[in-house]
Amino acid sequence: MAGVRAAVQAMRPYVPGKPVEDVQRELGLTDLVKLNQNENPLGPSPRAVEAVRAALARAHTYPEGSARALRERLGRLWDLPAEWFLVGNGSDEVFRLLAEVYLEPGAPVVVPGTSFSAYRFVGELMGAEVVEVPLAGWTMDLPAMAEAAARHGARLLFLCRPNNPTGAVFPEADLRRAMARIPASTLVVLDEAYREFDTTPFDSRSLLLDHPNLVVTRTFSKIYGMAGLRLGYGIMRPEVLAPLYTARDPFSVNGLAVAAGLAALDDVEHLQRTQALTREGRAYLYAAFERLGLPYVASEANFVLFDAGRPAAEVFDRLLRRGVLVRPCGSFGLPTHLRVTVGTPEENARFVAALEAVLRGG
Repeated sequence: MAGVRAAVQAMRPYVPGKPVEDVQRELGLTDLVKLNQNENPLGPSPRAVEAVRAALARAHTYPEGSARALRERLGRLWDLPAEWFLVGNGSDEVFRLLAEVYLEPGAPVVVPGTSFSAYRFVGELMGAEVVEVPLAGWTMDLPAMAEAAARHGARLLFLCRPNNPTGAVFPEADLRRAMARIPASTLVVLDEAYREFDTTPFDSRSLLLDHPNLVVTRTFSKIYGMAGLRLGYGIMRPEVLAPLYTARDPFSVNGLAVAAGLAALDDVEHLQRTQALTREGRAYLYAAFERLGLPYVASEANFVLFDAGRPAAEVFDRLLRRGVLVRPCGSFGLPTHLRVTVGTPEENARFVAALEAVLRGG
């Protein structure tokens, strides 16, 4: 049998949040609050659900390969040509394509420490040299990342705003200063998966127009509640995007997802309901953490990172046995921190009650 590539052998596989089905089977739980993967507790837009039902009648046919209808809709939303948009099987596919097309073995890629592991994953998959820059506080250290990109001659540099798992953001002015120092040959990938929850957003479109080496990614998995359909997109100059089609699977995005995405973009009311629910839920969780004396990070996303002051794995396990599923952050290098998704008021209250009981030793 052919040998496995050395780069793959050296990798650690991505470990997602524990599936509900596994938890229920292992612990015999029937009533579980799932707050571990930053999903929308309201689910997808009713318009998106109806669009999927209608699209099922065409499920026997291949979808239009480039998701042209969705790219054109996004183009109108961003006031950019459709040729600037690549629709992917989640934004993860965009990350992987950028790595496959632009990273040679040994090529440097700069990633933030304590952030989404997919950035490191795609670099390691291609046998690249991954240069990790620690956070400054809870957000990206942009000056240090720019300096690392210039020093190493990085081909790719990944940023996350708001950052996962911290929820912190950096100002537009800081990013513009960093972009001025980053070599034009370095593609800067700005992951905005949680952008719609952010109360301090900046104008990503103007940044794209000002910096030809910038790529912005978005997803339908979070605020649009479509994680199970796998839909995301990247925005970049056509000369950057065109080579990605060479490496891309011709039908990586299914027709049901595209139909749902088109409908979701039109349902502004559902998006605003989710935003309001998230703001209220964050405030509720902040108050609970303050009452319990637990440090937390002010978040611009739909989750909150907090320090339990004891091994996170232990707290995770005890919460799980009370029917509450959250994310321990040991894999992010934070052994006493956990990340909790903002749920419905009822789910948030159940989490807080369970956490209080765990901290009391119950």
